Amino acid sequence: MAAESEPLAGPEHLNNSGCVIKLSPGKGRGVYASRFIPRNTIIEISPVLLFTKDEYEEHGKFTILDHYTFNWTDGRMALALGLGSLFNHSESPNVSFSLDTKSDSIRYTTTRNVLPGEELCIFYGFKLWFSPAEKTETPGRSVSPVDDGWGGLTAVEDDGNGELTNPYDGGDSEEIVPEDQLPFIRFKLPPEEEEPDSVRTVNAWVVDVPEARLITTLLKWLKQAGLEGPELGHLKRIRKQGDKISLLLSTALEPPELPQDLNLPPPYTLAVPASSALTLPSLSLKSALWPTMYTPRRKDEPEPWTRGKLRWAWNAMKKAVDTAVMGQSESQELPIAAYIPAPFGDSGDKTSLSADCALTFAAWDTRKSTRHPLRHAAINAVRKLADYRAFQDSEKPTAELGPSDAVRNGSNYLLTDQSIFITNEPCIMCSMALLHSRVKDVFVLYPMPRTGGCGGCTCLPTLKGVNHRFGILQWKDPSQFSDNGLAVDSSVDA
Repeated sequence: MAAESEPLAGPEHLNNSGCVIKLSPGKGRGVYASRFIPRNTIIEISPVLLFTKDEYEEHGKFTILDHYTFNWTDGRMALALGLGSLFNHSESPNVSFSLDTKSDSIRYTTTRNVLPGEELCIFYGFKLWFSPAEKTETPGRSVSPVDDGWGGLTAVEDDGNGELTNPYDGGDSEEIVPEDQLPFIRFKLPPEEEEPDSVRTVNAWVVDVPEARLITTLLKWLKQAGLEGPELGHLKRIRKQGDKISLLLSTALEPPELPQDLNLPPPYTLAVPASSALTLPSLSLKSALWPTMYTPRRKDEPEPWTRGKLRWAWNAMKKAVDTAVMGQSESQELPIAAYIPAPFGDSGDKTSLSADCALTFAAWDTRKSTRHPLRHAAINAVRKLADYRAFQDSEKPTAELGPSDAVRNGSNYLLTDQSIFITNEPCIMCSMALLHSRVKDVFVLYPMPRTGGCGGCTCLPTLKGVNHRFGILQWKDPSQFSDNGLAVDSSVDA
């Protein structure tokens, strides 16, 4: 006879992704990790058994199936086979899922690294039909219940003409959407530059100013010469060290031509911080190199997203998907594409209309048609933007070209304040190109755990020695853009 303290044994079914079935306290059966499972690992693809509405109303709802079925995208009731119906609910899930309407299946993918013995859970939604074993609430947050049949398995509907409808159309554009309701997962970067050897720098041109009275004249000259670009917006222009006054000029490859009537000494290069300071320790370290702006944010508090900005992001990712489909159907290329939209503005759906930011650039992978191994989608999109700017400058009369044009042509700051939307996680080469282009955010639809450089096999913006960081946002449910066969082999460098 077993001792009373001995736990009940549960069946352990092992699959090749390291999942086992065990009894979960207060929940019944659950899925657990038998070994370490990396982030972005596909742990299960569950076939779905579908019932017509009449079949379910007349028979299914009166059986135990009623506890496991949910609404499929076309109105039928669905039952996930395999491990699909055994994933328990968590308000902090470590597994996301996406519907594949072509194969009538559900794909389950880890959203973070999972340790051995940890339970694998999904998020059922806010309108639960049971009392969760573990209930946590966020103080001060009011969430409207969403009745989608079974939490989170909501598909985007079409408008009757075969066109997908943006789920963020309508409503208040200024409404803040809670973090757990965003359509993507934001990759959390480690603490920002709080050790001496972790401060990222960039070389900039500096000139020493012999007399303080020249500062006002030089600041006006900087503006007239077009040297007030965003690449140095995180730094103060003037540095005073005792009686010595220095002026920050630019990050161009060549020094700007100084006003000759001021008799200034020749400019020289100096390593300055590559970004603003987010913490006080970082501010102290960076300001020792050059006076740096302090832009603190509350610890672990991400930038809020409005409904209007989500509408912009969803449309941008849809454009990337459409471009990939076009490249595959028209040119028989790999179904990989990238899209650089106009940056989102301060409110609503407005976008910045300054300079090149009002333009958009889309490109698909062309390594097959060009027989060139470097013609990846992300690099093709960046090249389009760069070629456009070079063409615009070539059309200007030489007399109209100022220092700002030289800075732009020879600069690495192609994507400052801009985001790129990519169907497949960019490879290490493309990720480094985006880093050098100073991209603000990279939105990814399909992760590439074996070849990706944005959290797959490595994460470029977190590596020691890089001089720029960018945000990484992984879409939770690729099937909401309809699965057009865009998922490529995991060994492909996207």
